[in-house]
Amino acid sequence: MRATMSAKAAFDASARDYDRSRRQLVPCFDDFYASALELLPFAPEAPLRVLDLGAGTGLLSAFVRERFASAELVLADVAPGMLREARARFAGDPRVSFVRLDLEDARWPATLEEARFDAVVSCLAIHHVPDAGKRGLFGRIFAALREGGVFVNADQLSGETPRVDAQQRAGWLRRVRALGTPEDVLSAAIERMRHDRPATLEAQLGWLRDAGFHDVHCAYRSGMFAVVAGTR
Repeated sequence: MRATMSAKAAFDASARDYDRSRRQLVPCFDDFYASALELLPFAPEAPLRVLDLGAGTGLLSAFVRERFASAELVLADVAPGMLREARARFAGDPRVSFVRLDLEDARWPATLEEARFDAVVSCLAIHHVPDAGKRGLFGRIFAALREGGVFVNADQLSGETPRVDAQQRAGWLRRVRALGTPEDVLSAAIERMRHDRPATLEAQLGWLRDAGFHDVHCAYRSGMFAVVAGTR
């Protein structure tokens, strides 16, 4: 839990600049987010209920809202600063609500435990949860979905071996520096990454199947970034 609290403080400190830094730190930004949206198999006018876990400033939810104008969105995050930015982004939108949630909590607030969603989405959040916690979290996500609902996780992975992991991280550094990312932004990101607990793609696909998901697959991968999905 100490690592979680440290991560919360780190993200609170970067909340105001978080959106701007996404393109600087995720070299595959456009394809990464577009791939996540493509995995939501619903008509644009569908009255969806969508839960965004580790929603941060609401960046992914904003893309969801853009595509699904009638969607009801619930944004969950542990960092007050992030939720403050998300509230400002969606100010005046009656179909957006917010809940304080630590992804490592074994029990969710009653408002979430009693709800059923058409989709649960997450972006660059679950890799902060230790592996044992990821398995429990995937089970809670499965339970929160309606039959036929989908879980889409756009996240950061570890390499399959230490050597592959080192190669991925070195490749990421080269790419973000090639984008002209300022060194202070990069240094802050590297400091936040001290709290990361990424898992391999193979492990996460297995944990999703263990939780009960079917049609589990990886729809997109670029180095340390991947988009995976499963259906209840």
